[in-house]
Amino acid sequence: MTGRKQNIKIKPLIFLSLFLLFTAQVFAQNSLPWWLSLEYGKQRFRVGDFGGALRLFEDARRDRRSMYEQMERDLINFLTIPDVRRMGDYLDRVELYAADRRYTAATAAFDELFFRIPKSSFNNSAAAALAAFDRLKVYPEAEYWIGEVFRIEGELPLALTQYRRAYDMRGTLEDPGFSVTLQYKIADILRLRQEYNEFERIILSIINEFDTLWVNSASGDAARLNTQVTVPYDQASASFARAGMTRMLEENGINRFLEMFRYNNSAVEPAHRTLGFYYAISGRPSAEQHLMFAFLIQNTIIIEEIRRRQFDYTFTTLSSLMEEAGRNRLLVSYIDEVEYYRTAYYLAASLFRNGKTPVARNIWEFLAGQPAAGEWQSRAASQFRNPRAETLVEMP
Repeated sequence: MTGRKQNIKIKPLIFLSLFLLFTAQVFAQNSLPWWLSLEYGKQRFRVGDFGGALRLFEDARRDRRSMYEQMERDLINFLTIPDVRRMGDYLDRVELYAADRRYTAATAAFDELFFRIPKSSFNNSAAAALAAFDRLKVYPEAEYWIGEVFRIEGELPLALTQYRRAYDMRGTLEDPGFSVTLQYKIADILRLRQEYNEFERIILSIINEFDTLWVNSASGDAARLNTQVTVPYDQASASFARAGMTRMLEENGINRFLEMFRYNNSAVEPAHRTLGFYYAISGRPSAEQHLMFAFLIQNTIIIEEIRRRQFDYTFTTLSSLMEEAGRNRLLVSYIDEVEYYRTAYYLAASLFRNGKTPVARNIWEFLAGQPAAGEWQSRAASQFRNPRAETLVEMP
């Protein structure tokens, strides 16, 4: 009797095990939607499973292409039906015909296409709608994440290829603003590979595209690189504003400068900062204005965050601003992220090289009183006591 009871209890367990094994096999055979593969890949990437992440990103890229290729074939088959061909190149007519006659594959293709791309952009052309599937076959987000796996594994040439591929596909990005992130990724690898001419070109292209206060023709950087640029229509006012900002900094010092100006264009802060470092280390006079813009943006963001919590806050000096920022963990993290103290140090160094010693010493004096600045505190203290043009060997 005891043995029989044990057999009766074991059978449900065997059944459950077989059921779970069967469902797991079925699930493994069914591929995920391409967008879900991408999200699962991001999860694997964030927990350090880079091999698993890479497989999912490649699955997402392949499955998206496969889906849109099939939809393209379905639409081609539908458009070659004699009755449909006689309707001519009228998108609204052929779409209505597909719905009325229950051509479900063609209707599904139209629905997906119009979900991704506005129907109005096809100018009522069925041929234009069909051609648009070429745009949808590519998956720049998947290409980017494949590049992230290569980057984290030290395969910089492969990562660079992926980032460039994703950037070339930027017209199909779900978030068009992500294109600037791709440019920064490309520039960062070029910097690590010491391909400085191309690095400089990419960074300048970010500034030229996204910084309305930066007038391309007023700086020799773009011309020196033979970079074709489009100068904004308000070039004169932008040039005047930048000249006034530079004059205020050089003649009245950093505190007065930050009292007078605010600029929160965070998209271009890394570009001005990294290019400013590169020019400062290379001894170029144009480092000053790039670092001035970077430091202004950094301080504007810090001041705005403090004002968000203290509506009556008024900026007075950099030292008092750092006291306030030091009480905010978010701002402490931001200061570290944007290399705030290094930016200030090289801004002072570039001002000194350009003959603006008083304002340079003003910034170095501020840094010398900031224990949180670490290396830049000691270097600034030395420069404040004995200002000199350093022989700089580090690269950005």
